[in-house]
Amino acid sequence: QLQLVESGGGLVQPGGSLRLSCAASGFTLDYYGIGWFRQAPGKERERVSCISISGANTNYGDSVKGRFTISRDNAKNTVYLQMNSLKPEDTAVYYCAAVGRLSWCNSGSYVLFRTQGSWGQGTQVTVSS
Repeated sequence: QLQLVESGGGLVQPGGSLRLSCAASGFTLDYYGIGWFRQAPGKERERVSCISISGANTNYGDSVKGRFTISRDNAKNTVYLQMNSLKPEDTAVYYCAAVGRLSWCNSGSYVLFRTQGSWGQGTQVTVSS
C-alpha cells in the first residue's frame, strides 16, 4: 500500500517561508504524479499544486501562484512544496497525494488525485503574528 508522509509544517509569521516535504514509504515516487492540497477549518479541500512524473510540468492554484514552488527529488523519494510570502489565509492542513502515470499536470488533473489518489495524513501550517 502506498504510504505518504508530510512534514515541515509549523507556525510562521506573515511574510515568512516554510518548505513542506512529502516522502514516500514502501514504493518509489518515480512513477507517480504528486499533488498538494490544503483544507482550512470549515472549508472544502483546495488544490494547491501538482507535479508530473518527470517534474517538467507543474501547475498551481490561483491563490498560491507566484508564491509557492513544487519540486521533486526522485533520488530522495520526496516531493517538496516551497511556500514563500505566506499569508494568514494560507493557514490549513496540507496534504499530498499520489497518482500513477501522471505525465502531465494541469487544472483538470486534480480530480484524479481526489478520485484515485493515495493520500498522506497531512501537516498543519499556521500563519499568524
